[in-house]
Amino acid sequence: MPLIPIAEYADRIAADVARMELAASGIEAVLFDSGMAGLGLGFMTPVRLMVEAEDGDRAAGVLARGE
Repeated sequence: MPLIPIAEYADRIAADVARMELAASGIEAVLFDSGMAGLGLGFMTPVRLMVEAEDGDRAAGVLARGE
């Protein structure tokens, strides 16, 4: 399945929290470019939270409820 970006974060911790929210709802997610944010460069290369395309709408709903 192709992955799609569902959100971007300048902070790796915030991205991890969002990933765990999705996992608690049964949605598998991965973080791309988290190493750059860990170096303090998230403003240049944000952490991308990626989910499978078929989970995109559901994931967006989970994150919207959590904000």
